[in-house]
Amino acid sequence: DGLVQVTYVWIDGSGEGLRCKSRTLDKEPKSIEDVPEWNFDGSSTAQAEGSNSDMFLVPIRMFRDPFCLDPNKLVLCEVLKYNRKPAETNLRHTCKKVMDLVKDSHPWFGMEQEYTLLGINSHPYGWPDNGFPGPQGPYYCGVGADKVYGRDIVESHYKACLYAGVKICGTNAEVMPSQWEFQVGPCEGIEMGDHLWMARFILHRVCEDFGVVATLDPKPMTGNWNGAGCHTNYSTEEMRREGGLKHIEAAIEKLSKRHDYHICVYDPRGGRDNSRRLTGHHETSNIFEFSAGVANRGASIRIPRQVGQDGYGYFEDRRPAANCDPYAVTEAIMRTTVLNETGVETKDYADH
Repeated sequence: DGLVQVTYVWIDGSGEGLRCKSRTLDKEPKSIEDVPEWNFDGSSTAQAEGSNSDMFLVPIRMFRDPFCLDPNKLVLCEVLKYNRKPAETNLRHTCKKVMDLVKDSHPWFGMEQEYTLLGINSHPYGWPDNGFPGPQGPYYCGVGADKVYGRDIVESHYKACLYAGVKICGTNAEVMPSQWEFQVGPCEGIEMGDHLWMARFILHRVCEDFGVVATLDPKPMTGNWNGAGCHTNYSTEEMRREGGLKHIEAAIEKLSKRHDYHICVYDPRGGRDNSRRLTGHHETSNIFEFSAGVANRGASIRIPRQVGQDGYGYFEDRRPAANCDPYAVTEAIMRTTVLNETGVETKDYADH
């Protein structure tokens, strides 16, 4: 007795997919230090070749397991190669370095994860087999079986995240039918990426039980349907203080001069995924132009109306795609707005 199941979770070679496997520990781990390193076959996750396939799993954050229940755990891991260097899709490693450098500015993030529910046939869940639902309008925050599809899945995910200790803070039905959103935050620094990745894992795992698939594709349906983003809300301590609006405007000015760099890191394919979504239509900005405005959902950056009135608070970067890596997004924002990097090159910071 006293045996505990621990499920190790990691990001695979696609930079989007998650993998997991479980093992038994003799007693309940009380902290992340109690969870031993493990390994896996990287040649089966597009992370190594078969002749040298062992990859290391380094535990970095522990959550309660909402599927196996207490005292069992879900453990998010970083992936290291055979030489202990970070795997290509381990973007946490450099993000952590940058977050350590800027910790005195106390960056807070909140990310809004949009996703679309699909049947096993890859067709949007609840849509008619032949044809389409009625046009967009009644579905956003909708109620009723003809307006929303899959609420039981969404509620289950929400409760599972709360149980796990993921900092989920809300959810709503989105503009396209079968499209939903949940929000995670506020989180400080590296915590943002950790909590969003675990929320995504729990989403895929809940959907598995329901026999549906959650896609983070930024434009799952072509035509007159909204795409899916991961709007990122951000502030530093000085932005949250009285008179912080001038610091918000200074940060936006820096972002305006580095639009191409940000577009490049805001989806896993260097902007190609987002080019299908950021068209200037369906509540998006144009991918080729930077814009900012108060309460403007067609801008790259939105300052909430309340923040404009109060003179302090936060702003929202609406450019990240639904399938972005939150480590890459939050790191890029810090590099530009706090470390004052310019141009498309990033600076390499020594280990601290």
